[in-house]
Amino acid sequence: MSFGRYDNKNEVNVTESNIVRRTNINEISIMNIEQLNQQFQDKSPEEVLRFFLEKYKGKIALSSSLGIEDQVLTDLVAKVNKDTRIFTLDTGRLFPETYSLIERTNSKYDIKLEVFFPDHTEVEKMVKAEGVNLFYNGIDQRKRCCQVRKLEPLKRAFAGLDVWICGLRRDQSVTRQAVQMVEWDEGNQLIKLNPLINFTEQQVWDYIKQHQVPYNKLHDKGFPSIGCQPCTRAIEPGEDIRAGRWWWENPDQKECGLHRR
Repeated sequence: MSFGRYDNKNEVNVTESNIVRRTNINEISIMNIEQLNQQFQDKSPEEVLRFFLEKYKGKIALSSSLGIEDQVLTDLVAKVNKDTRIFTLDTGRLFPETYSLIERTNSKYDIKLEVFFPDHTEVEKMVKAEGVNLFYNGIDQRKRCCQVRKLEPLKRAFAGLDVWICGLRRDQSVTRQAVQMVEWDEGNQLIKLNPLINFTEQQVWDYIKQHQVPYNKLHDKGFPSIGCQPCTRAIEPGEDIRAGRWWWENPDQKECGLHRR
């Protein structure tokens, strides 16, 4: 992967060796990221989190979708450093069970999840122009809705961060099989950390049961992946675990834009 480009403002050729100058992230370059992936490939999520939470204290946050993976990470982060920022996005179209989970999570760990909302003026403009359920009309409309309700608030949540922690796993979907534990997020100019990248779904559930981690009750009703209420359904036996997300679209396109590669 090449990150070389010419920065007219600073009149320097920005390459892998001086990516640090452009991003202001201490001691991290593309080469460092490759080395970190090798260093932590056999390490536990706890060991990975301890390293990054200490190294980037005050500049790192867990971005939680409130799925089972992010609930496991919340449990781990709270045990390592309860003062670490954990935030989630409220699109305005979530399930009641998801709001209940926010409260149960706050109570369990004695924390306050930060909740970021979309810009109401942009939501109103979008709905007026294209309807309240525009996402059913085509992939462009669905992506516009995700942009307004998810990506714009996420940008605000990232302010001041050098690293964001995610709950991505390789076996979640065809769109995530090439994901690495440590990545450079070019779009957001951040290090993206995926401590559970090698976990199976069974390992995630085993951890939840062993440590009594709160989870969304919709998982008990056939919802393995939970997003906005109009865009999520229960799956049938044998279906892919993300088959219930944007089920009317091609599986290769089932990302909202948070995890563009």
